[in-house]
Amino acid sequence: MSGDAFKRWQGWGVTILRVAVGIVFVAHGGQKLFVLGFGNVAGFMGKIGIPAPMLAAIIVTLVEFLGGLALILGSFTRWAAALLAIDMLVAIPAVHLKAGFFLPAGFEFALTLFAANLALLLLGAGEASVDRVLRP
Repeated sequence: MSGDAFKRWQGWGVTILRVAVGIVFVAHGGQKLFVLGFGNVAGFMGKIGIPAPMLAAIIVTLVEFLGGLALILGSFTRWAAALLAIDMLVAIPAVHLKAGFFLPAGFEFALTLFAANLALLLLGAGEASVDRVLRP
């Protein structure tokens, strides 16, 4: 396989990762936005000691929902991935660490999402993306 073909296949691999991670964040952000509401999310954040829980709830909800949409579209991918990685970097010690590694409450999933977003931050959007179309 030539170098260009290999690079293109890698780009499609990044695209698959980006879309899958985007779907997960749209679902989680959508749950916070449309099911739980800012008040319930803020109540949870207040209970675990997050400062300014209402502001934090709004920011986290919008970062997850809009960041997930951005990943699905491949638009502002590196910015979205950076914000989502920070989201997971806070969620791990604040929410999941005390429950150990394994699900249902452990940090394994949040760690995986952190790593996936860090990879997207480094690699960019991949092949099928708004970022690629708009890239000069």
